[in-house]
Amino acid sequence: MRDEPTWRIPVGLLGLLAALLVYGILIARYLPGLIGDWNALVQTVIYLFLGLIWLAPLRRFLTWMETGHWSAPPEKD
Repeated sequence: MRDEPTWRIPVGLLGLLAALLVYGILIARYLPGLIGDWNALVQTVIYLFLGLIWLAPLRRFLTWMETGHWSAPPEKD
């Protein structure tokens, strides 16, 4: 547990917002040209997948913001 504020939290939040903004712009800019003619149901599945895939690395990123390490520290008994 940390007792003092750390620079990682505001920097991490700004980095996360910037990364999501870039990710969203790239998806919105390039994906419709690739799958725009496909069946609407297939497009929906792809957009749902891409809308959720960014959550995969989020746990490690939040752990880094809180502890400064990319993996959770071992639990103490």
